[in-house]
Amino acid sequence: MATAEGAINAAERPADGLLTGRLSALMFMQFFVWGAWTVTLGLVMQTVGIGNLIGNAFSVGPIASIVGSFLLGMAAARYVSPRMLMVILHLIGGAILFMLPSLVNPERGDTLVWVLLGYMILYMPTVGLANTIALKSLGDRTDRFPFVRAFGTLGWIAAGLIVGWAGLSASPQIFTISAVVSIALGLYSFTLPNVEPDAPRDESVVRQVFCVEAFSLLKQRSFMIFITCATLISIPLAMYYAYASPYVGATGIVNVGGTLAIGQMSELVFMFSMPWLYRRFGVKPLLLVGMAAWALRYALFAIGDGGASIWAVYLGVALHGVCYDFFFVAGAIYTGTIATPKGVNAQAQGMLTLFTYGVGMLLGSQIGAMLYAQLPATPSIADWQQMWWYPAVAAALIAILFQFTFRDTKTEAAA
Repeated sequence: MATAEGAINAAERPADGLLTGRLSALMFMQFFVWGAWTVTLGLVMQTVGIGNLIGNAFSVGPIASIVGSFLLGMAAARYVSPRMLMVILHLIGGAILFMLPSLVNPERGDTLVWVLLGYMILYMPTVGLANTIALKSLGDRTDRFPFVRAFGTLGWIAAGLIVGWAGLSASPQIFTISAVVSIALGLYSFTLPNVEPDAPRDESVVRQVFCVEAFSLLKQRSFMIFITCATLISIPLAMYYAYASPYVGATGIVNVGGTLAIGQMSELVFMFSMPWLYRRFGVKPLLLVGMAAWALRYALFAIGDGGASIWAVYLGVALHGVCYDFFFVAGAIYTGTIATPKGVNAQAQGMLTLFTYGVGMLLGSQIGAMLYAQLPATPSIADWQQMWWYPAVAAALIAILFQFTFRDTKTEAAA
């Protein structure tokens, strides 16, 4: 039986259980590094007096998704093994993370944003590299990948819980915790399976970077509407990642990191059920529920406070599993069903990332910054409640647009 291209030969592959454990540890550390600082960065910045830069700080991720993942991830990975790229990027990234706490102050806030951008350009390609190493190492046992990837979510949860329990949710030392694990992951990467770089395709790197073949899929009306709505819904959702932590802190909740980890716990639950739900209900109901959940989440934040309505804050956070899995995981599955017959699944997934985590979240971070700029230096709960109505209404309108314009022609044709 032929093995997947670039996979490790069966004779060279360790026992399945050992390999699964090694790859699970990779995913755990990969997302621990990210989750340790990004969850409460907004709270940290507001606490030290640079809340006006939160929008810019959360814009670096979308920019890095475009620059790092496409240029470094797609081009460099053709010539350097994924394992060595992981070593290099995480060791350099760890060194940068160690210096970031010294930049979290009003005098060096602008420098913080620029250095954070440089770091994220190094980090974002490692997400794809970790997936590549896992999938190629598993070979024809790709059915184990969801289990392995779930440890990434567990790593994110563990990071939030540790930051919260240590009382560091509002401290610049979140970067130090992340730096230690980044260095550890860089060293651990020396031990990872040595999968081969992707073989160069006939098409040029430029065509791959700009997903030229995948853009032809937009000729299908249903897919074009999906990409449009995915981009639009990413605009209001960017405000959650940037401003949820200072909002939760303003309600009087002390363990902000641990509280926001509830969202990843719910994500983990729905992640395993998503393939079944997709087969059972199809793409449109799942995507629509995901969009509606974003509107409901923000509406809950708009009524939540530190008193009798504190339940709304916790429920809004816990909706993350529905918000994320029902839209983004289901959307990735749908993209695969459209792109795989054309042989451009990798490019199509890259294009989806470009529009959602790139264009949509970049716009959302900047629009969120403009809304936050209208708030007082130390926003009250009432100020936060007023701000959350904007993304709530926006998400609801996008859900309505999707309901009346999207038709899953692929499913209807099969019926």
